[in-house]
Amino acid sequence: MRSMTTKTLAYCALLTALSVVLARLVIPMPAADTRFSIEAVPIFIAGTLFGPIPGALVGFAADFIGCLFSPFGFNPIFSVPPILYGLFAGVFRYYVCENPSPVRIGIALFFPVILGSVLYQSLTLSYMYFDGGLLAGFLYYLTSRSIQFAITFVLDVLVVYLLCNANIFQRLGVWPRKGT
Repeated sequence: MRSMTTKTLAYCALLTALSVVLARLVIPMPAADTRFSIEAVPIFIAGTLFGPIPGALVGFAADFIGCLFSPFGFNPIFSVPPILYGLFAGVFRYYVCENPSPVRIGIALFFPVILGSVLYQSLTLSYMYFDGGLLAGFLYYLTSRSIQFAITFVLDVLVVYLLCNANIFQRLGVWPRKGT
């Protein structure tokens, strides 16, 4: 395992800060429990550029720091989805970086979206906040979050694809090279 360089640490800190800012810049919400944002993009990019552990750490740090600005406070149970975004991006990094395409990026984003943001988070929200029974709450959150994250998924894939094709990461010297 490679050690984290100062440059990597600095980029991860910048991506964490960017995720926190993007979480606050949300697209107008159609309902109180629905929000659209591209806060997962910097977390995904951290995992893609630096690997699964830095990506997961960026996801956790972004969630933790973002909760400092939230009236709800920090609950580690809700940190799982952002951690999964960075972790899966790191696991799929060579697949995505070999030939960045919307399909490859979508495949890498699909697992954290479905496992973390839709299934896990729906179950957790229903357990913690829904009074009408666990199954009823799960189905309620599953329906609303599926629609929300279908839209967010498309936005995330599009933004990551456009960033990859803009050659920004190559100019910064952080684009993963084969065998690294």
